[in-house]
Amino acid sequence: MYKHLLVATDGSTLAAKAVEAAISLAACLDAQLTAITVTEPFHTISFMPSQVTDTLTTYERHADEFAHRTLGEVEAQAKRAGIAYDTVWVRHEHPYEAIIDAAKSRGCDVIIMASHGRRGVSAIVLGSQTVKVLTHSTLPVLVYR
Repeated sequence: MYKHLLVATDGSTLAAKAVEAAISLAACLDAQLTAITVTEPFHTISFMPSQVTDTLTTYERHADEFAHRTLGEVEAQAKRAGIAYDTVWVRHEHPYEAIIDAAKSRGCDVIIMASHGRRGVSAIVLGSQTVKVLTHSTLPVLVYR
């Protein structure tokens, strides 16, 4: 069965539930867990209000705080569960690529992610890193909803 799980988190409530499920699965399988969060780089022109109003320095500081807080929560849960874990913070233009690359480079055998299950136009407009991982990954992907 699986020996090394990669769980992707964006700090959302749904992602936190996927992290809980991944930790439980890792404990049941006596597997290692790697948690990843991906920060997109600062853009001068952006549709994201935080990137338009913040300076690069402020954006970087907030991204750093967010990543450390998000991965710190995973670390605390993994320690309580008594499983082997690692955390990864990546800055990348395309989060789905960073997730797949991290899974491959760290020898993971499954990727675990959350999905809001959007369909139709909302899925197209809002996009989905989960769908992109599903589309491009050669590893199995477990989707938590």
